[in-house]
Amino acid sequence: MAMLPVAQLYAQDVPDLRTPEGTDLLQVLWCPFDHPIMPRTALFWRSAATITDILSTPPEPPAMQFDSYLPEPCLLHPEQITEYPDHLELSTELQEQLRQWNVPQADEEDMYPQTYYDCVLSNAPGWKVGGWPAWDSTDLTPQHCTECGTRMEVLLTIATFEEGDDEGRSWSPYENPAAEPSPGLVHFDANQPTAVQIGRGYRQHLYICPAAPEHPHIELMT
Repeated sequence: MAMLPVAQLYAQDVPDLRTPEGTDLLQVLWCPFDHPIMPRTALFWRSAATITDILSTPPEPPAMQFDSYLPEPCLLHPEQITEYPDHLELSTELQEQLRQWNVPQADEEDMYPQTYYDCVLSNAPGWKVGGWPAWDSTDLTPQHCTECGTRMEVLLTIATFEEGDDEGRSWSPYENPAAEPSPGLVHFDANQPTAVQIGRGYRQHLYICPAAPEHPHIELMT
């Protein structure tokens, strides 16, 4: 079964991408079937200088479980941002401080203080390298490396949607609002440019070991 290309990231384009020694390129592929509730991914750390025989048309599997597991081709325009952990990753004392601080802003936006922080201030939605996961659809579940026990960090978030849940669209990637779809793409949604859907609109996080990125990675849906 041929795996589908999901992302190709060069270290020179993504400052926060930490690659194993001797590599400067990450290629992410996945199987177009659930294992058991999301596609199983494979990571390939490579040196771009050694890649000479490039396929113009990647092989496609004879079948796939969902059309939404076939990403639409997209060019990336990386933007470096600062984000903060979900409120569940903070101490009780800090959560209370944030709740009190967020009351005026939350009232103005007609949101709960906790929701205001998570949607507007904490972590960015959409596809991203590194950063923090959102825990709005599941309990906080820290991941640890199966090889050395180190607490793992998010390598890549594969998201169904690019925009957040707040009406103010704090994180909307509208640097180029006049963007047009790729040639041959009939249906285009700026909130879902890759046409990928994880579950019922969730996110798939790929975790790696910060001590040794070559250790087996972990997948988690939130």
